[in-house]
Amino acid sequence: MDSPPDVFRGVVDRFQGVTVDCKAQAVQIADKTQFQQMLQKSLDFWRANNNRAIWFRVYRDQSEWVPILTEAGFDFHHARVGVVTMYLWLPRHEESNLPSYAHTLLGVGGLVINDQNEVLVVSDKYAIAKNICKLPGGYVEPGENFIDSAVREVFEETGIRTEFRSMVCLRHSHGGNFGCSDIYIVIGLKPLNLDIKRCEREIESASWMPLAEYLENPLVLEGSRSFVRTYLDYQKRGLDFTCHNLVHQVLKKEYQLYYVDPQKDEKQQVPKL
Repeated sequence: MDSPPDVFRGVVDRFQGVTVDCKAQAVQIADKTQFQQMLQKSLDFWRANNNRAIWFRVYRDQSEWVPILTEAGFDFHHARVGVVTMYLWLPRHEESNLPSYAHTLLGVGGLVINDQNEVLVVSDKYAIAKNICKLPGGYVEPGENFIDSAVREVFEETGIRTEFRSMVCLRHSHGGNFGCSDIYIVIGLKPLNLDIKRCEREIESASWMPLAEYLENPLVLEGSRSFVRTYLDYQKRGLDFTCHNLVHQVLKKEYQLYYVDPQKDEKQQVPKL
């Protein structure tokens, strides 16, 4: 069914939902009264057309439309800087199965061990517990791969350039920032230089710590010590937690596959404590 001219234009998805981008509609809306009238006609049309979820992407310049949408039954689904996405589930005899918005934060830690059997450690300037030694790392940026994120974070915090060696492990927890869950991924990296240049804005101290000291130092948390033990165990057993870039056969999008495989190359020397 073609949309009449006084109905909002939107993108119809495979679930018969409709997404309306308010920035594209704003040029034809003179005031709030016209928006309200057009919204009602649009909802009538979408119900008659058996559409399901209706999504409105509202930008700051159209923020006066938000109360009108809430009065019509729309609720908030998620927001980013400068834009809020609101939705209304139309079917009266079908329970909504709309997915919740992204609820998990991703962080990475770079486990960097040099040829002198020393671990790269940092202490955060604004740490919850002062002087605790940890692996350099931080949040994964949108659209960034785990490995690229770890390499970037290590360089930003310490000035050490690195390359990928092996995935190590991940930690999953709940109740993090903004009420989100948290996944922290530890990635083994090989240093390409040794001269540390710490980020003075975020990092209080950065240094190379001998492995034996790292595994006994009370300023290193037990969880952080377990990351190193796991990595050393992988190396001792000749395991390589590697990554390959592949392309999805249907979506034609690149993705990364992480898996454990016996090392095919010459085994790296296991640091001796």
